[in-house]
Amino acid sequence: MSRTRPSIIVTGTPGVGKTLHCERIAQESGLEYISINKFAKQHDCHDGYDEELQTWVVDDDKLLDALEPLLAKTPSADPSSKPNRGGYLLDWHAVSLFPESWIDLVVVLRASSEILYDRLTSRNYGEKKLQENMDAEIMEVLLDEARESFAPELVIELKSDSREDLTENVGRIAEWIGNWEKARRRDAEIGGESVRGRSTGEDTAGENGNKNAEAITATTGKSKPKRKREGAGDTDEEEEEDD
Repeated sequence: MSRTRPSIIVTGTPGVGKTLHCERIAQESGLEYISINKFAKQHDCHDGYDEELQTWVVDDDKLLDALEPLLAKTPSADPSSKPNRGGYLLDWHAVSLFPESWIDLVVVLRASSEILYDRLTSRNYGEKKLQENMDAEIMEVLLDEARESFAPELVIELKSDSREDLTENVGRIAEWIGNWEKARRRDAEIGGESVRGRSTGEDTAGENGNKNAEAITATTGKSKPKRKREGAGDTDEEEEEDD
């Protein structure tokens, strides 16, 4: 038996509203919200502090080891280990480190340059840190990373400039979650798991659920050449305010 609830990553440049979106989605859907910033600190998954950027640097290997029991379909090689049931909502800016088999949807939040600049300056970011984040958003670094790390049907891009955008986005994602779970139940009723082609590694319920991602946004498109993202493993204490 595979996941009965989807696991979702909400990603984007600091300041696009990841935390606020995740809190609202968790309230609407009942998914368990995991702030990777807090999780990494609680489980000692960092590798020192970057004084210049004023951030803790996350150790990706330690982070994945700590998350595996929650997110992996089979968290242990022990055949008696219970499979993961899903139902997690992750808030993080680095998605390429996560195995695709752990994740059912990747939501990339975007904000206009003017609005993002105002949000970041209100946090009193240093000039280097501010410019790096602005450049990452303008160059679509995190969107490109998501598209290159996950199948196109798993990645959606949503605008996050206003409270109206927040309300609309949360409603659409909650609807997607409901459709995904209906597909799971339907497959279970007709004889257990209905597996799609092994070449994609996705099952029918996941496919049906992910078709609904197209109803959330039509902005998947082709991947652009990947650009290097500096500070890929950084975590930022200030981002916990409203990332």
